[in-house]
Amino acid sequence: MEPDLTDLVAPGLAQIEALAETARAGLPQAFRAAADLIALRVVDFAPDAMLDALGIDDPFDLTGLYEGIPMTEKSTFDQPHGPDTIWLFRRAILDEWAGRGDVTLGELVAHVMIHEMAHHFGWSDDDIASIDRWWE
Repeated sequence: MEPDLTDLVAPGLAQIEALAETARAGLPQAFRAAADLIALRVVDFAPDAMLDALGIDDPFDLTGLYEGIPMTEKSTFDQPHGPDTIWLFRRAILDEWAGRGDVTLGELVAHVMIHEMAHHFGWSDDDIASIDRWWE
């Protein structure tokens, strides 16, 4: 017997944000305080100006973006133009999730979130691999 899927809806912005916050809370203790200072924005698609600046034509090609100055490059002379921000793009994430079919939505959101955190913290590939065991 086939399951009844008639009442299912796609996860909304708040659900993607909740998954991202779960990923943030799961970071090693040494990074949590700094991670909590990063603003999180979850929207359906990257704004056109952002896509244009990155040279990306298809909004489905961008699942997340770190916007700010990495901690490894910050100086006391930097004048912030706003908070460091991680952007997550719901529709692109859902498209990748559906296309993959081999990970949970929570795993994919955590992977994108950690990848963007890596830009903020200046993590190496080995640093990322110690936190995000994506390939397992």
